[in-house]
Amino acid sequence: MPVADYNTYCKMIDNALENKFAYPAINVTSLTTANGVLKGLAESRSDGIIQVSTGGAAFASGLFVKDMPLGAISIAEHVHRVAERYPIYVALHTDHCQAKVLDKYVIPLVEETERRRAARRPNLFNSHMFDGSDLSLKDNLDIAVKLLERCHKNEIILEVEAGVVGGTEDGISGGGGEKLYTTPEDMIEVYRRLGSVKGARYLLAATFGNVHGVYKPGQVKLRPKILKEGQEAVEKAFGKQARFALVFHGGSGSTLDEIREAVDYGVVKMNIDTDTQYAFTRPIVDHMMKNYEGVLKIEGDVGNKEKYDPRTYMKLGEAALAERVKQAVRDLRGEGTTLFGVSG
Repeated sequence: MPVADYNTYCKMIDNALENKFAYPAINVTSLTTANGVLKGLAESRSDGIIQVSTGGAAFASGLFVKDMPLGAISIAEHVHRVAERYPIYVALHTDHCQAKVLDKYVIPLVEETERRRAARRPNLFNSHMFDGSDLSLKDNLDIAVKLLERCHKNEIILEVEAGVVGGTEDGISGGGGEKLYTTPEDMIEVYRRLGSVKGARYLLAATFGNVHGVYKPGQVKLRPKILKEGQEAVEKAFGKQARFALVFHGGSGSTLDEIREAVDYGVVKMNIDTDTQYAFTRPIVDHMMKNYEGVLKIEGDVGNKEKYDPRTYMKLGEAALAERVKQAVRDLRGEGTTLFGVSG
């Protein structure tokens, strides 16, 4: 099925909210990793989200060019083509983009979508994330409101963040302390400001102790009830329709109970990067270690072309990444939930 259009993406989000499951949003850096995500989703009969970070986009454009929009466009165009062969819906998203690089990453991609729409072609990306968490909440939302207005005109969903995800990912470092926890007052203000853009759809990455990076279960102290308290405060202030579709960042090391509790409180999208990076790399390392003398030309030998052919080990990485995606779908209660083929 083609990449989800705007109406389908909105239905995906509504379906997840109503039925208390979430979509894995997997960061990719290449055609191979994107293919692994699609394979895992298709075999799970789950819709999902493929996303590209600033660093991943620069990498995808090549070491000589290092052009973020070009790399993101290249991956997105590949997904648009190959998604036709998969019996699921997939949405395309860009991950953390701070204010200082907004004009270098997200805005050029919005402009590319505007050109495509003018030519009666489908949107390039379904959604973008603006990460204003390093700003005051007022400054964060001042930028977010203007960006949401532009996104809404082009049938693009905007993701924003209130609070700070700790740790470091892709060169973006978060803070700590109480900033790791979004307050009910923060969530009320986010709804008040973004709700002024009538009809626009957006996602909120509210933080409840999330930390990017690699952690053993139990090391990160999550407090999912913060999401429940925030949702209740927003609903009390503005009505039931004000409940947020939430995003879970920094989930590595989270327990299954924590993940599912967050989903119960309105999380519809969980970002996954660290775990899928490891899943992709692990079998490649295993291949290299087991075939050391085959992948290297040692002491004048010629090695074994079948062992050092990149396709040999990249296939292993793709397959393992797909399996990790399938685990994520199970954790998020998403197996068999695709809207593909569902009428209405």
